[in-house]
Amino acid sequence: MAKYYIGADIGGTNISVGLTDDKYKILHKLAIKTEKESGYGIIVKNIAAAVGELIAVSKIPFKKIEWLGAGCPGICNKDKGELEWSNNLNWRNVPLLNDLEALTGLPSHIDNDANAAAYGEFLAGAAKGTKSAVIITLGTGVGSGIILNKKIYYGANFAGGEIGHTVIEVDGYECTCGRKGCFEAYSSATGLVRMTKEALEKDKGSKMREIVDANGKISARTAFAAAKLKDKSGKEVVQKYIKYLAAGITNVVNTFQPDIVCLGGGVCGEGDNLLIPLKKLVKAEVFSKNSEKNAEIAICKLGNDAGIIGAAMLGKLG
Repeated sequence: MAKYYIGADIGGTNISVGLTDDKYKILHKLAIKTEKESGYGIIVKNIAAAVGELIAVSKIPFKKIEWLGAGCPGICNKDKGELEWSNNLNWRNVPLLNDLEALTGLPSHIDNDANAAAYGEFLAGAAKGTKSAVIITLGTGVGSGIILNKKIYYGANFAGGEIGHTVIEVDGYECTCGRKGCFEAYSSATGLVRMTKEALEKDKGSKMREIVDANGKISARTAFAAAKLKDKSGKEVVQKYIKYLAAGITNVVNTFQPDIVCLGGGVCGEGDNLLIPLKKLVKAEVFSKNSEKNAEIAICKLGNDAGIIGAAMLGKLG
């Protein structure tokens, strides 16, 4: 008999909820605006309403749904069922687990959103079939989730796995966390856009200017597009970005020696233009370069669905 689960991926802009089966297939999903200015109380009620709407649309009997899982940015204390702190939502010590259960009537589970997405990719995506994996998302920031021996790594206080806030450039650019030189400040899409702006200021005649004018804005793809046109400054930005990305990934491999490092985020749409030079740099720099087996580097397969699938399966973690 098929079993059904609901996953909620809570973001700073949108909240996505999806109904999955026991084969990790999303059967139905919908999205709502987070409207974070409304505050925690309103948002959690909106999530419950979205869950109710999802169940109604799916026509799956309520009693056949095993549980609800929610991934949320910030530190989720799974022992207390509390979201201790989310800077993206400005929530502190909110009883998310109890409120979701009370409002939906479903047994519930909560976790950090990056952990949930990593778990989804581990179960059904690029890391499927491995024992240990690190999933890194290159977006506005650098999100990450660590799977060791088929379990999510949390650390002693549920704040483990913040790879984006390890330093790769001492006294470098200031990060939103307050440190300077964080991996996130250099390898996020935000960091790539900053490097592109700096290059444009130095090279007014770069083809990047034409690309920006045509698109109406600078994006994480601008330098890559210019590099394909043999633009000198574009190529320099891409090389610099990949060098920083390789440094952070090398640190990850040296620390955890996972089976695979999976990369997600819009910049990964560059495919081999990103992966080939990245793999070459990491292979040359890892401590284990002489080992027969080293971590594979691959692009995530599930996209935005990873957070829904991983959240829906949180109850399997025990």
